[in-house]
Formats: sequence, C-alpha cells, structure tokens
Amino acid sequence: INNQNTIYVKAVFNKTDTLNLNFDTGTTELVLTNDVMKNKLKVAPELYNTFYDVRIGNHDYTTKVYDAELTGHGTDGRFGWDLFKGKFVELNYSKNIMVVHSQLPKYVLKDNAFSKLGITFFKGLIFVESKISHDGVDNTALFLFDSGYQRTAMLDNDLLKEGNFPAEKMKVIKKVMMRGAQGNEVPVITSDLQLLKIGKYELKDVPVQQITSNKPLHGANIHILGNEVLKRFDTFLDFQNNVIYLKPNHLFNAEYIEKS
Repeated sequence: INNQNTIYVKAVFNKTDTLNLNFDTGTTELVLTNDVMKNKLKVAPELYNTFYDVRIGNHDYTTKVYDAELTGHGTDGRFGWDLFKGKFVELNYSKNIMVVHSQLPKYVLKDNAFSKLGITFFKGLIFVESKISHDGVDNTALFLFDSGYQRTAMLDNDLLKEGNFPAEKMKVIKKVMMRGAQGNEVPVITSDLQLLKIGKYELKDVPVQQITSNKPLHGANIHILGNEVLKRFDTFLDFQNNVIYLKPNHLFNAEYIEKS
C-alpha cells in the first residue's frame, strides 16, 4: 500500500509483461491505462472481447481487458474482485500481504474481533450496509466496497437528501475538482462527518467527500467506502458465502490525509 492508499501487487500479463496492478474491489475484470498499453506492453491487447492470462502470485487467471485514462497512483492498471469468484481473499494490512485462499481459515470464525457484513451485489459490484450519523440523524445505506477509491468515503448528495441527512451542518474542509477513471471532472466537497459505522466498529470525525454531479456509477445514487477507511481493517472477502469479515488493525486510529 502506498501513501495514496492504493494497494497493488506485481502481476504478469499475457505471460510477458510484469505490471503493478491495483486490487480494486470496486471494479471487475482487468483495466489497463492507455499509456501502459501504448508504451509498456510488448503486444497491445485486443480490448473488450478477448481473454488474456494474468498471473497473480502463483496462480493464473483469465480475464478480458478494458481501457482507462487513469488508475491508482503508481500502478499500471487494476483488477477486480470477480477474478476470485468462489475463493476467499485476505487483505492483511498488518503484514502487507494479499492471500487467495480456497477455504476460509478457521481462526476467522473463532475470533470475535471480526465483524461480519453481508455482501449485496448491484450491477456486478460489491456493496455492504453501513451507517452515517451527524447531529443526531442516522442514515443506514448500502455502500460500494471500493478498495480502488483512495479517500475515506464518498457520500451521494441525492441519497443524503432522501434520508433528510443534515449535510449542510457538516463543517466544510475544502472544495476541489477530482478526476474520474476516464479523466472526467467531478466536483467534490470534503466535509467532517461525526460518525461512520461499519459492522460493529465506529470511526469518528471522518473527512468524507460529497459528490454533487458526474456520479461514478451512471444511473445510480450510491455511497462509497474507500481505502483510507478500508485499510484500517484486516479483511477477508468470502466469495463463496458472499460475506466480508473486518477486524481493526494498527491503522485503525491513523490520521486522515485531509484533517478537519
């Protein structure tokens, strides 16, 4: 994991090209940047319909390839959760390792520190239920579980309005223009949220982003959990039973990049 909260591993694409690839639970298949495909690969891939091998660790996966202008800092592209259907993926930030298991380690179910969240699938992506609270108002909603998003959480203004959430009472930290994966501009306000609860664990005074237009998932109003929050938990993604196990690690109380 780098200073921008991007998690990545070495992978070999098409048996010839060694790449740094972000594990992005908020996407599917394999996405490579246009620059990498043009300047780094020995052979440019055929996009969208052709399957290619990608070796991660000691296992080969097959996936189609898509293009994007941008990807996580310091990486050549990103691969999604669906490469690991039927598997158990461990993200251990305490040891800086990613492990793909064929079975869930027994100690996970015996450790009460793990919080268990059910996965809801929408448009092929992973969502979990979480709660936000501010000035006595609670909203519980589904959040995209997105290790590829580098900040804490992104809240959708239309969803906040539906839940009568007092977004206008949140202290504004800053306003910026961010860029989406295709290079599109997204106006974002960063504000101080009093409470974010994921499973049984609470994070207080979280600098969250509010998105006002150019939404990341076209045609849908969604909240997003990003890796500046998710890295605070050692994680098991159970793609057999469609649940996620989270346990706080040494980063749980780490300072946020954008402080209130």
